[in-house]
Amino acid sequence: LHEPSERRFSLALDLSEIFKPIIADRIANRLVKQGIIKKEHFREELNGVLLNDEGKKIVLKAFNEEMQKSVKHPKLKRNITKQRLIRLEAYKLIKHLIGVKEYEPLVAWF
Repeated sequence: LHEPSERRFSLALDLSEIFKPIIADRIANRLVKQGIIKKEHFREELNGVLLNDEGKKIVLKAFNEEMQKSVKHPKLKRNITKQRLIRLEAYKLIKHLIGVKEYEPLVAWF
């Protein structure tokens, strides 16, 4: 997905793309639907819209809470945090890159 370069970690960005719809998008939708994040939490800058400091705190708190939530892993047959799930996906990718095991992409079950 992302072009390798010296100024960014392309593989990490590629890995993040897997989790955006199942973590980040869900958080954003929940914060908006529940009225937790509001128009006053944003500011216009450089032809764009950014979170202000209060908005950043709200989103970061929600993100950290979401990352600590547990899901039952279908192969491990036990609960793991979403943070651990991302780490396990990175390990699968490492094993693929060093030739130990073919990469099996994550299929969201939760």
